[in-house]
Amino acid sequence: MVTVNQQRVLRKRTYLMCSPERFAVEYAINPWMDVATPVDAELAVRQWDGLRRTLVDLGHEVHLLTPEPGLPDMVFAANGAFMVDGTVYGARYKHEQRAAEAGLHRAFYEAHGWRFIAPGETNEGEGDFAYLPEAHGGLILAGHGFRTELPAHAEAQEALGRPVVSLHLVDPRFYHLDVALASIDDGNVAYYPGAFSAASQQVLAQLFPDAVLADDADALAFGLNLVSDGANVVLNGAATRLAGRLKAAGYTPVPVELSELKKGGGSVKCCVAELRL
Repeated sequence: MVTVNQQRVLRKRTYLMCSPERFAVEYAINPWMDVATPVDAELAVRQWDGLRRTLVDLGHEVHLLTPEPGLPDMVFAANGAFMVDGTVYGARYKHEQRAAEAGLHRAFYEAHGWRFIAPGETNEGEGDFAYLPEAHGGLILAGHGFRTELPAHAEAQEALGRPVVSLHLVDPRFYHLDVALASIDDGNVAYYPGAFSAASQQVLAQLFPDAVLADDADALAFGLNLVSDGANVVLNGAATRLAGRLKAAGYTPVPVELSELKKGGGSVKCCVAELRL
């Protein structure tokens, strides 16, 4: 069982985000996207800016990536790369509609002088990779099944020098790891068991016996697509039961509204890449 009211420690984070001023649903590459459903572009920008301000107000640093014409999903900045200790493993998108985003992310990281390792395998950055520096000496959790391909897990392990645990996603509604699982501090996670194969559920239960579990309603509300600094958990406001479970475990839920961006298949975490320097 999760320890109730355990003291949680905030650690300042550095993030990368990209404004949704060019966001639209112009194609459908996940079950949440419907080209017939209109997007309120102005509301999307306001909601996104509310998320950005929330992170800044919590004491974190936010870098901004410039959105480019013809790339309506650039707002989902988490997918562009995966950084651990200043080394960046780049993305290689599955769908050609997003392929050009990878080069823009690479240019950002290289302009800052960080070591960039170009991928040879299909992977979608933090969409399918999560890092827990205090779990078992430093552990990468990696999803596969819909976007990132299994050989990318071995490539990431070689690039970043951290052990990688592969987790098989089996429900297409949870097409990325970051809509099914989130790190809530440097050594623990929250996740929805139903998104994973039976074997992967067993692995998660062994690795994280104190994990916070989400029910199907909160998972479908994108509650697990969250950002945590170890104490404050910024999550979709519709995930009320998950917020209660996090609060009982000693975290402070910080709800935000991102209804427009959910139309593209993302929420809080999809919009936020962590720069682990």
